[in-house]
Amino acid sequence: MLLANKQVAIIGGGPGGLTLGRLLQQQGVNVKVYERDKDRYVRQQGSTLDMHTDTGLKAITAAGLLDEFKKQYRPGADRVVVVNSQLEVLLDEHDDKNEKNFGDEHFRPEIDRGALRDMLIASLKEDNIVWNARFSAMTPDGTGWNIQFENGTSVYADLVIAADGANSKLRKYITDIPPVYSGVTAIEGNIQNAVVNAPKFWQLAKGGSLFALENGRTILFITKGDGTLAFLIGLKVAESWLANLGIDITNRASLAAWFKQEFASWHPEWNELLAADTLTIVPRPWYHFPTDQRWKPLSNLTIMGDAAHRMPAYAGEGANQALADALDLYEALCGDTFETIGQAIAAYEEKMCTRAGAITEMTLHFTAGFHEADNLQFFMEQFGGK
Repeated sequence: MLLANKQVAIIGGGPGGLTLGRLLQQQGVNVKVYERDKDRYVRQQGSTLDMHTDTGLKAITAAGLLDEFKKQYRPGADRVVVVNSQLEVLLDEHDDKNEKNFGDEHFRPEIDRGALRDMLIASLKEDNIVWNARFSAMTPDGTGWNIQFENGTSVYADLVIAADGANSKLRKYITDIPPVYSGVTAIEGNIQNAVVNAPKFWQLAKGGSLFALENGRTILFITKGDGTLAFLIGLKVAESWLANLGIDITNRASLAAWFKQEFASWHPEWNELLAADTLTIVPRPWYHFPTDQRWKPLSNLTIMGDAAHRMPAYAGEGANQALADALDLYEALCGDTFETIGQAIAAYEEKMCTRAGAITEMTLHFTAGFHEADNLQFFMEQFGGK
């Protein structure tokens, strides 16, 4: 095996990095996942994720975790309700009595990111995850790398895999191709205990997702198993919009005043969205990498997930593509097709870039359509019959 007697370092303990760690562990590879968090409990772990049959679920199955996934996913959370600006329900998938299930190519079971991460962490040997390891820099060391962390420690690895997310610190060691602004910026909010703090929207979502679209404005909602309601207010604006807005976007009162003016034609009940004291807000200008990006492969360093192919959130592909990367890289490194690690990396990166490029194009199509003047019509034509 190519990785026999090799030390593999995965930088980043998100879904993709952890899945790859699990896959390599199954083959007896000497692998460690280095994660910047102090421990597994430090941060709230993001939004709900829908897993796709040919990518996310395929990787989870290969990792031997499908049965555990079935215990952790949220039945019914994949269903969607669509409303217009006046809160009129135009589509309610909860009315569909045809239950999809595992094995159906169109089934996209939802799982909270925290539950997925906990499942993956539990599948790894304790020594295979190193916490409080925030990457600082790395330098060539023989045929491998010496990796330095901000806590003053350093390690050697024969192979390094950059899985450190959209703001990757390792990508620059592979390529200087910059991200491109998508034309859309979102305001992300999370309302804790939404049944009390945002009851109208919690009830409308029915434990699944809620889409509100009209006249170029989009608000997407996702429910979480802990009772939190996450939302994205999406707008087609210039890249400099946040800087020129003139308000503190994270200040609830300022944002509420802006929202009331910007969404003045929408039903007054929408103002409930920014009324909760438990609301947290994060601005999210959406970037992506060029769909035709390529670079010269290295023999001891590669990249995966958002670090390789970040994209907007409007197609639900980010985590699925990261898990697909994990499976493709694992198969290249642990199969018997290639004679060297360099050959395996080159083949993986070509497959990954081709796949992610096509998915990015699809995502950008949806991102643009969701934020054009006729976005409600676009959405219903694309998804109303499905």
